[in-house]
Amino acid sequence: MRIVHSEAATSFGGQEGRIFKEMNAMRARGHHLEAICQPNALLAERLSDAGFSVHTLEMDGPVNYVKGVIAIRRILREGRFDVLNTHSRRDTVIAAAAGRLAGTPLIVRTRHLSNKVGSLWSYTRLPHRVTTVSDHVREHLIARGVPASHIATVYSPIVLPPPVEHSTLRGELGLAPDDLVVGCVAVMRATKGHKDLIDAIAPLMAARPRLHLVFVGGGSPVFEQTQAYVAERGLGDRIHLMGTRRDVPNLLAGCDLFALATQQEASGTVYVEAQASGLPVIGTDVGGVSEMFRDGETGILVPPRDPAALTAALEKLIDDAALRQRMGEAGRKMVWEEGVFSPARLAETTEAVYTRWLAERRA
Repeated sequence: MRIVHSEAATSFGGQEGRIFKEMNAMRARGHHLEAICQPNALLAERLSDAGFSVHTLEMDGPVNYVKGVIAIRRILREGRFDVLNTHSRRDTVIAAAAGRLAGTPLIVRTRHLSNKVGSLWSYTRLPHRVTTVSDHVREHLIARGVPASHIATVYSPIVLPPPVEHSTLRGELGLAPDDLVVGCVAVMRATKGHKDLIDAIAPLMAARPRLHLVFVGGGSPVFEQTQAYVAERGLGDRIHLMGTRRDVPNLLAGCDLFALATQQEASGTVYVEAQASGLPVIGTDVGGVSEMFRDGETGILVPPRDPAALTAALEKLIDDAALRQRMGEAGRKMVWEEGVFSPARLAETTEAVYTRWLAERRA
């Protein structure tokens, strides 16, 4: 298949990372992939470095809308693409409109977010079909009126890192081998629940002098607010903020368990990354989080904004080394051996979905 992706975002986050992984995985299966991005997009740079053809054009403003539709229609016609896959609202209204004019056989929009959908027409009128990153997001779109037969869930993958022989985490923080470390990896946003996690673990720290909490991730102003809150609680020697890091697998390998009390999440692949490192996980029952691990088998699912339940889950895993070991091994097996969230599984599912929808469109 000849496939082209469009993305209007200029930053590089989880959504753009998903596109990058998907394009690489589909290319590995023998498909031809190209992309349409804005000129200063970090995704465009990453894709170009990886050997993909990237078309760049401005997408902001009404003038660029008209220019963009004309330019993308030409790209689609000349490239004879089978599939156009859009991602953000801005590129969807430009590229999908161009796809309709160009007669592209299949136009797909991927919904990455769990928040309220704004313009429904960018899911029903412009694209032919929709993919989502979790069943939770799929059910939300169905409730809003998108036909169930037009939506498929394709989970975001993680690229498994090589095994970490020796984590530098404890050495960096001056922690002993027998200290117990709870890790949390997430961008510092209010909806990620950093304060909730602090409030839940603080009572346990009082009776457990070797218990530590490590936050990995940056983002103002929540990073500075969290620093101030930790100092206010007098927990500066027990709660450590490491900021943005590129060696997350190295840091996770130095933890004993993973916890993230997020209040909003479309999927939550960081739980998968933690399980890949052999850690039991604690997550909140929001969005697609429950689809990322197996409650009671590889981790513990708790209600959101429930401090008592979060504290109880933490206490259960902190005080039971055998349970941590059992859940951690089950999570590692799910990720490494079953390949549920592998790039190869993503590519297989995407290929099957595209093939089915192309056949339906041609029937």
